[in-house]
Amino acid sequence: MRSPGTLGKTWRLGAAALAIAWSVFPIALVVLSSLRPQRDMFRIPPSLIFTPTLDNSERLLRDWPSFFPDMLSSLIIAPGATVVTVTFVTFAGYVYARYAGRLLIASAFFMVVVRMIPPIVVTLPLFPLFSWLRLSDTHLVLILLYSAFFVSLGSWIMRAFVQQVPRELEEAAVVDGAGLRQILWRVVLPLVGNGAMAAGLFVAVFAWNEFVFALVFTTRRARTAPLVMSEMLSTIEGVDWGVLFAAATIQLAPVLLCVLAAQRYVVTGLTVGAVKG
Repeated sequence: MRSPGTLGKTWRLGAAALAIAWSVFPIALVVLSSLRPQRDMFRIPPSLIFTPTLDNSERLLRDWPSFFPDMLSSLIIAPGATVVTVTFVTFAGYVYARYAGRLLIASAFFMVVVRMIPPIVVTLPLFPLFSWLRLSDTHLVLILLYSAFFVSLGSWIMRAFVQQVPRELEEAAVVDGAGLRQILWRVVLPLVGNGAMAAGLFVAVFAWNEFVFALVFTTRRARTAPLVMSEMLSTIEGVDWGVLFAAATIQLAPVLLCVLAAQRYVVTGLTVGAVKG
């Protein structure tokens, strides 16, 4: 008879395996379908053994030439929004962690409330404003929108990281004659790099996949890859699923590699401050 400890470990491993399978299955389905011949796309019963082909990717290049230029827009917007957001939330997190006051507390909770508002609610009042500023259909408008949308979450992440930095380090720097700028650059920033990476990764993934803002505020010059993929679903001739799966695989690859490379920063960003020493 198994001991309670062994049984509990078995249940935990089974639950972890189920969670991994639940997360990996859709990704594997998309990638495998992008390599599957068109005639075998929806075969009943499905066959796991087939000869991989790049025909779907070739038809993507031929039939949807705008996909890669629009993907280039995503490659401009996502890093831009990440840099802007991380810059602002780093300083905001320091202020929230080191200073106290009713106004700061009110502003922190106001940001949380704003973050809970669905994006579609703010698009209508912002559209005439950006049109008047002549920012519509530019990379800059999406960079600003994505940064503003993630400032609240990023500020709370950085606040938690800054709180982990001992105040004694800053006090020692003050004794040595360091000013606020030197304290931030030489003492605080090197110790909160994991938090900046975590916050930046959240912004990058959101900016890479976001659809609503891109649909409303861009038309041609600053379109992103998700918009082209939405057009693939609404063609008169019907959906070419092979091409759509190929586009989804190509669009998924950069962000998936980015997340895998920085996954430890994401875990740290989600758990920092949960356990107090």
